[in-house]
Amino acid sequence: MKNEKKETIAVVGLGYVGLPLALLADRKGYRVIGIDKDELKVDKLMRRIPTYVDKKIENELRKSNLEVTTDFKKIEETSTVIICVPTPVYSNHMPNLDPVKDACKSIAPYLKEGHLVILESTVNPGVCEGIILPILEGITKMKVGRDFYLAHCPERINPGDKKWNVENIPRVLGSFEEVGLKKAKIFYESILNAKVKKMESLKEAEAVKIVENSFRDINIAFVNELARSFDCLGIDAINVIDGAATKPFAFMAHYPGCGVGGHCIPVDPYYLIEYAKENGFEHRFLSLARLINNDMPQFTVDLVSKGLLEKNLSLLGSKVAVLGLAYKGDIDDCRESPSFEIIKHLRAGGAIVSIFDPFVKTESSEISLEAAVKDAQAVVVATAHSPFKKLLPDFFVKNNIGVVVDGRNCLSESKFISAGIIYKGIGKKS
Repeated sequence: MKNEKKETIAVVGLGYVGLPLALLADRKGYRVIGIDKDELKVDKLMRRIPTYVDKKIENELRKSNLEVTTDFKKIEETSTVIICVPTPVYSNHMPNLDPVKDACKSIAPYLKEGHLVILESTVNPGVCEGIILPILEGITKMKVGRDFYLAHCPERINPGDKKWNVENIPRVLGSFEEVGLKKAKIFYESILNAKVKKMESLKEAEAVKIVENSFRDINIAFVNELARSFDCLGIDAINVIDGAATKPFAFMAHYPGCGVGGHCIPVDPYYLIEYAKENGFEHRFLSLARLINNDMPQFTVDLVSKGLLEKNLSLLGSKVAVLGLAYKGDIDDCRESPSFEIIKHLRAGGAIVSIFDPFVKTESSEISLEAAVKDAQAVVVATAHSPFKKLLPDFFVKNNIGVVVDGRNCLSESKFISAGIIYKGIGKKS
């Protein structure tokens, strides 16, 4: 039975981060007002139609009491405001903080004494104190730590993960001062079934998110470089990584792929790179990891070219089907997906490209897998969607496809080779 609470909270930004959080708080008994500037999104959510593919979210939304609006004046009815807007990068990889700034400017006129403002959006160290505070204090004419409180609890969510979700992932929390920290900790402990670690400052909390995703990016870059090296040396990188993973300590297995996508790993390192550069330090390691991972779509296309050459074909004029636009399996999120770079490089090489993703519908994509692979000489599996992982060699043989590049190493290499198909995985010896 829902534990009825009197407190009302607002969640600003109802995307992959804000919507699950709002639904969780609703489930825990809070009155929740979800606010988003996107009128089409708000209209859908009001009709209990999810704005992205997630069965769990769809079920929770249908059962929830979540109030949804575009009206920021509703913040006057709340005691806590949680900002969950996106923080992307520009095409030159510079952090784009406009959505965070706009959110702060939108909520500020309606903040009252005692309000707690929590930022969940990912930002580089220094943004809360250097950008958010001046906006909020300037508009409200109130003082942080005295009239209102500011905390940062960087989001941790992994779309499509059946084990780890918004409710059971531990969180870290920083604040401008102790009262705000205590208030925010009480809130998160009331909705989470996980630990909340207090950090010493806002900057520390900001840095945690950047560090954890940069760690992933660096380790993925390492195995991606191994995959390319071992491709030249005739060594199966996947088998080597699996062998190293038998060591019960001091090794964490990461696996190579056709590129890094999503809203965090390929984005967050740039926040630290640029912030450090502004303060006199150059992150050579992080920058190199980004270069290596950004090169993987081209490496994938090179594998297509090599496979076609083994069939006495050229990339120029060949039809190549790209299976998958989403950045990871069984979701429809395409943010920073390497598939788009793969498609760009294929077309630059003169290939005729067809596209299919059962979770993502675009004007340029085919309506079926069969239509996408018709008359194709090669296929690139760019996303490990469940339907793609179930594909057998017979399907490709039947459609006269001689080359398969497995960008996610999700198919059975031995079965494809036995069927006479030229199979190339990322880091696979074949």
